[in-house]
Amino acid sequence: MAAPASAAMLRDRLVEIADDTGFGAHGLHVRRGADVAEHRWTPDVREDVHSVAKGVCVLAAALAADDGIVSFDDPVAALLPDHEFGRGSDRVTLRQLLSMSSGIDLPWSETLMTDWPDLAQEFLRRPSRGCVFQYSNASTYTAMTALAARIGDVGDFLQARLFDPLGIADAPWARCPLGRIEAGGGLRLRTEEMARIGLLIRDRGRWDGRPLVSPRWIDAMHSDGVAAGTTPGYDRYALAGWGGPGRAWRLHGAHGQLLIFLDDTVVAITAHDHAGADAMAAATVAQLEGVAART
Repeated sequence: MAAPASAAMLRDRLVEIADDTGFGAHGLHVRRGADVAEHRWTPDVREDVHSVAKGVCVLAAALAADDGIVSFDDPVAALLPDHEFGRGSDRVTLRQLLSMSSGIDLPWSETLMTDWPDLAQEFLRRPSRGCVFQYSNASTYTAMTALAARIGDVGDFLQARLFDPLGIADAPWARCPLGRIEAGGGLRLRTEEMARIGLLIRDRGRWDGRPLVSPRWIDAMHSDGVAAGTTPGYDRYALAGWGGPGRAWRLHGAHGQLLIFLDDTVVAITAHDHAGADAMAAATVAQLEGVAART
């Protein structure tokens, strides 16, 4: 039997793939078991991790649920009773908002956070088509608006309950004019900081051997998802996690921000290459699946 591939071997192969394909990578962090390897193409600065932040928002709701403060199956109307609701929107739950299955349509735009006096109000006053997939950054924003009604500022809550335990100091969020975190994006992290979140998820909510988040919420990030379409890698969406490529699953942010999970390996990639991200994710998983087949 071949010797197990080390994190460094995987890193070197992924660096080679990125360089050969011209993928616009900024940073790479590979952890296989307890083995760690890193590489940088650009200066080590905090960057917007875009939709990887949606996974962090799921962790915020999970921590609050573990405390008994909220339930993922709470109708949002119970959390935001002063809001106006469109047809069926009053029955939408926190789980549906975080799994993009509210059936409420509000497309992304560059001015999404300032197009209306209150984005959550605008989202909820629209009708729901039922429990069907409808991707929208406004959905995560609305979920965090509802969560804030019970826990206060979500950014402060996450800093104390998630980032501080992970050793991530002063994690900055972009905020809307009302002062709420943008939630669906706008979180700035270094590659290695994003990888710490990946490690927590890989280890099913444990950090330094201690439970931080209940494993059931980690499992729900990539299991029992909703049908999201027919495109491979985009056909199943759970609590912020996309199924695929292959046996893997991932948190996937715009422009190539990736946390890819397979067995005991998590790969964190930061980049500025929206068009090349899917191919890089597929190539990464091909390497991981090849390693699994050889060991």
